[in-house]
Amino acid sequence: MTTRRNFIKNTALGMAGISLLSSTKAYANIIGSNETVNAAILGTGGRSYALAQSIGLASNIKLVYACDVDSNRLNDFKNYCNKTLGYEPSLEKDFRKVLEKKDVDAILIATPEHWHAPMAIMALQAGKHVYVEKPCSHNPYETELLIAAQAKYQKVVQMGNQQRSSESSSIAIKDIRDGLIGDVYNAKAFYSNTRGPIGTGKVVSVPNHLDWDLWQGPAPRENYRDNVHPYNWHWFKTWGTGEIHNNGTHEIDICRWALGVDYPIRVVSTGGRLHYKGDDWEWFDTQLASYEFEGGKMLSWEGNSCNGFNKGGGRGVYIYGTKGSMHLNREKYTLYDLGGREIKTVNEQHKGTSNNTADLSGFDGLTVKHIQNFANAIRTNEQLKSPIASAGISTQLCHLGNIAQEVGESLKIDPATGKVVGNKAAAKLWKREYEKGWEPKI
Repeated sequence: MTTRRNFIKNTALGMAGISLLSSTKAYANIIGSNETVNAAILGTGGRSYALAQSIGLASNIKLVYACDVDSNRLNDFKNYCNKTLGYEPSLEKDFRKVLEKKDVDAILIATPEHWHAPMAIMALQAGKHVYVEKPCSHNPYETELLIAAQAKYQKVVQMGNQQRSSESSSIAIKDIRDGLIGDVYNAKAFYSNTRGPIGTGKVVSVPNHLDWDLWQGPAPRENYRDNVHPYNWHWFKTWGTGEIHNNGTHEIDICRWALGVDYPIRVVSTGGRLHYKGDDWEWFDTQLASYEFEGGKMLSWEGNSCNGFNKGGGRGVYIYGTKGSMHLNREKYTLYDLGGREIKTVNEQHKGTSNNTADLSGFDGLTVKHIQNFANAIRTNEQLKSPIASAGISTQLCHLGNIAQEVGESLKIDPATGKVVGNKAAAKLWKREYEKGWEPKI
């Protein structure tokens, strides 16, 4: 199997021409503002269906390739596209072949999380624009590397935190900036679900329809077990990043947006695998992470993966100010006075299934608008709703929450860089071990 290093070497001549383009705007002019962005989806699990449907509803973007190491999932996705879009994209098992295609302008990454940053960086190096689902990385080091890669290769990189494209949330942020709830000082992100146990996996033969080696990619090699693929990898530290990333990235990002903050000065977390015990689930099914920022502002994350009770719904955020409060989710925004009396409600015009925590595709009008914004940024240099330099900060907050939980200590953070200060145990968790030949580099 060709490694990442050999792939980049083989495409060096093609990169020579691409490197002459010094900005996203220059590339947009070459594509042409009236032309269609040809896109490829890498990874055909649940989220890919929402991306494909959104491409079908957006303008000036077309799905030309779909890629997955699982041939069964790939064929199912092909049939879905035929039914939903009215056509079938070309199919590939190895994403590196897709990156070589000259007719592909943009890559949409919906793979397991350990692939997000390495795949995005390789796509940038191959001259492609990138839409990467959250989280944009498996560890903080990869976030830094991806941000640096975007700056170097000057392509459009949008993270899939689609609530940044919400009309109701945008109105809420404007109302905050206009002082409707006074000075904001506290924000709470929450998520609740009723996930069951994943059992104890048994080492079994790899199914014929799955390329397990390529599925693992940059991750150190492990034997195939019967409780990992296609979804439970989320709860293993080798491949996933836990609920705070799987879902909390969205709500933590909205809280950060509302508070107008970047990196914190202190992070602390508590929780664990509390609801079920004795299975292979390695991350936390219950977590309370708190972030303190300069100026006294604070943000908290409350994740309950296995207990769906929450009066505020399955997911959302609360924003607290000196004159009132707000409740936001993907369907609406509600404004309250200090006594809790409802003052104003703004409903999202185009709803979907993404506010339902049982739905794995997360389709909604927000995704359509987020994809449209991505395509417009490539074609006409429209400002991105979630550029990676900003989205990466929200991702780092989630990583810091997990690191604080892992080391069991309050972490001091440099607010200028987001790095942990004076904690050797935390520093060891900044980067992962990579399979030989697969470590991402720029």
